[in-house]
Amino acid sequence: MIKNVIVFAFCLAATVLDSSVSFSADINHGRQLARRWCISCHLVVSNQRRATTEAPPFATVARRPDFDANRVATFLLNPHPKMPNMSLTRAEAADLAAYIGSLK
Repeated sequence: MIKNVIVFAFCLAATVLDSSVSFSADINHGRQLARRWCISCHLVVSNQRRATTEAPPFATVARRPDFDANRVATFLLNPHPKMPNMSLTRAEAADLAAYIGSLK
């Protein structure tokens, strides 16, 4: 019985530690992803000259009162008709969302 409790406690601790690592987003990696995947349609950097008129600039998205990085990351994980299927990992989606949020 004690062995089962110890194993359970270890698994619980490992899960908590692993999930805290996954929530730390890398803004610089998000910027790299934006330049690779998003720059042809969105304004993703301040010195960019062109983008389509249909896609909002990332700074505009970040300034929305209801902006939520978790919601943006979830949105990015689901393919949408007007956007390419980028096949992002959860970490990449979080990084990209964190980058967008940094543009407030």
